[in-house]
Amino acid sequence: METGLLHLHNALRWVLLLLLLLSIVQAFAKKDSLKSTSLFLMIAAHTMLLIGLYQILGGRYSWGKVPEGVSVMKDSFYRFYLVEHPLLMILAVVLITWARTKAKALAYKPVSYALIVALLMILAAMPWPFREIVGRPWFPGM
Repeated sequence: METGLLHLHNALRWVLLLLLLLSIVQAFAKKDSLKSTSLFLMIAAHTMLLIGLYQILGGRYSWGKVPEGVSVMKDSFYRFYLVEHPLLMILAVVLITWARTKAKALAYKPVSYALIVALLMILAAMPWPFREIVGRPWFPGM
């Protein structure tokens, strides 16, 4: 189950990025369809957050499974997966949720800014394959 959730979390990042980019374009174009797109974006973000919280609390790289004698903040692998990644992703989900409330009122300018900041946070916190120690494959199972 753990591997399946990890693969689902990995695969959903592409859905999230696609919805996020689509929402940003719709916010700049001032489209009424932003209401529905931002709803799906928020659902995808919250789903990923729940899967990620499960992984950090009980998954393979959870706080309880840090080897004895390893300082989380000194070890770049554990620091990324237990501090940097969760912190930036939680902040990005908060911004996406806030942007959704503004999108319901069709306040395009604050929505576009919030979604751009959320996108930058997500891109910075993703374990891209080219990141040396923390990299993950482009697609699950590769």
